[in-house]
Amino acid sequence: MPIELFHIPVRVYIEDTDAGGIVYYVNYLKYMERARTDMFRAMGYSKPALFAAEKMFVVHSLSCDYLASANLDDALTITASIKKFGRTYVLFEQRVERGDELLCKGEVKVACVLKSTGKPAAMPSEMIDKIVAAQHH
Repeated sequence: MPIELFHIPVRVYIEDTDAGGIVYYVNYLKYMERARTDMFRAMGYSKPALFAAEKMFVVHSLSCDYLASANLDDALTITASIKKFGRTYVLFEQRVERGDELLCKGEVKVACVLKSTGKPAAMPSEMIDKIVAAQHH
């Protein structure tokens, strides 16, 4: 069962749309990135804190299904739920919704790597502890 940890509101601006007036497909991935980043921030892990530990998260793989279009000025909700995790990765389920309508859903696997080499590295143990604790709530 996924752990629903975070959601953020996003407003669609003209800069988010393509020539047809709908959200350009890559922007859904940007919205998902913001939700994951803000989720970690809410857990106490900002990107600078990870960089200080010489580690960073990189996208390993993703799948995305576009179900309906978002339009200029829409109010969206972006969610990030942890589906699975290990010592060196987190697999997220993510959704982009407009009210009760699901517009886009995806799975994003992020890997923790050493900043200097790009090689897999264990996530900070405190981060794993927080993920485990959230799983039990």
